[in-house]
Amino acid sequence: MDLTLQFLRLVTVDGQVLASYPVSTALNGPGEQDGSGCTPRGKHYIRARIGAGLPAGTVFRGRRPTGEIYSPGLAREHPGRDWILTRILWLCGCEWGKNRGPGVDTFRRFIYIHGTPDSEPMGVPLSHGCVRMRNAHILELFERVDPGAVVYIH
Repeated sequence: MDLTLQFLRLVTVDGQVLASYPVSTALNGPGEQDGSGCTPRGKHYIRARIGAGLPAGTVFRGRRPTGEIYSPGLAREHPGRDWILTRILWLCGCEWGKNRGPGVDTFRRFIYIHGTPDSEPMGVPLSHGCVRMRNAHILELFERVDPGAVVYIH
């Protein structure tokens, strides 16, 4: 994943690009510190896949479906909510002291790759640290990756 270009690429172990998706990462830019609101860099892996089988637009809070399906009306009822929709790929850092461990732990910071309302812009850093994707794209990516898949963020 390239923070500068705001793109996520799905790549085989031999470097073949299978898919490329526009994303939106942290408004606060790159960084690993707890509470920074930044997107952590380095080598990560997918620790958990959440939301399999649920409808597109499913709303999550605390990684649990709320029973709601996102709509503009729901958004008007909850202005300012950071919408986590459709699927969650929960990331875990692999580099002790950089993105794993005290003060910098990606997993404990609850950093995900997740869906967001289609009205939100892609290619522009606007998140609170997570990687936001279009709902159709997160659905596609979710079906193509397994827990343990490596994610490089640079």
